[in-house]
Amino acid sequence: MTYTFVPFHALHGREAIVVDGHRSRGLVLSHWKESATPVELRGDTSADCVLNALKSDIPELQIPIITATHFDIDGFVGVWAIMNRELALQHEGVLREMALIGDFRELDLSKRDAETALKLVCWINALEKAVYYAPYGAAHNELLECAQKFDYFLDEFASVLKNPDDFKKTWQPEFDRVVKDYETAHSDKTLLKSFPALGLVAIQTPEPLHYYALFSRTIGFDMVCAMYSDNRYELEYKYTTWVDITSRPTLPRISMEPLAQKLNALEVSGRTWTFESISDTGPILRLDGDYLTKEERFQNPFEREIFSSSIEPEEFLKMVTEYYSAAFKNIHPKEAWTWKEMRALESVGF
Repeated sequence: MTYTFVPFHALHGREAIVVDGHRSRGLVLSHWKESATPVELRGDTSADCVLNALKSDIPELQIPIITATHFDIDGFVGVWAIMNRELALQHEGVLREMALIGDFRELDLSKRDAETALKLVCWINALEKAVYYAPYGAAHNELLECAQKFDYFLDEFASVLKNPDDFKKTWQPEFDRVVKDYETAHSDKTLLKSFPALGLVAIQTPEPLHYYALFSRTIGFDMVCAMYSDNRYELEYKYTTWVDITSRPTLPRISMEPLAQKLNALEVSGRTWTFESISDTGPILRLDGDYLTKEERFQNPFEREIFSSSIEPEEFLKMVTEYYSAAFKNIHPKEAWTWKEMRALESVGF
């Protein structure tokens, strides 16, 4: 079977296999909320959905056109896997790990395929930024501009997948940073406080880390309260609640606005607690966060300045947990929260 990748904007009504997005015509293989992905094929990532479809050999895979609305590692892995079915199934474990690391930033180096997957993710990250543009950094329109990334990586990826160490010069700088920070995240320099009933984990570590290292301690949780030295904090919703995961139920996203208001009433540093809408892919509650672009917020915590708060760590964490304990008082975890359901929930104050 021969497939052709066609940019989403160039479909002109044609039937297509749509990876990591929405469309009413064709086969959708996506973990996006309320997608038309067949229930039996769903998984935590869009790459999971694709690989499940390949293993099931569903008839709809005979559609010869593949498309995507944006470029990211999860979506790319899905598109590439369909176009390279035999090789994809040979490397299924690595591809699934790549999607988890790329989309959810959840790295577990104890897993068999994780180290190889990390090398491949770092290779894509390095070239994506050097040759094209960083995620959320499209000059005008991601829908139009992402096609150039697909063209390049679809041609090059098979060689790297087969022999990643031949491309060490490209992936090693980020890989080494991740491994170094991973060691810190799993050392006695880093303390964890988990609140399973809230889907929240608080991570106390001296300095901001690479996301893949920081979130390696957050698997199974959907909110991360990162607490660094000098009263520097960020509270973040993981991407796991922007999409529908199938491995476990989740709590919905709740507006951070009432919590920000309470924090601002106590903050005397001269800075302001800001936040993004729950519909943002990764909302962050942080001091003076509104000066950051979406591209800058997507970058690793160590790549942005995090300001010191006048609120002490114990008080900050207490306010966070009290807010979400009240907000989730009558809400129970479930699968497949819709955007309508989450927007209808009223934020609960203190």
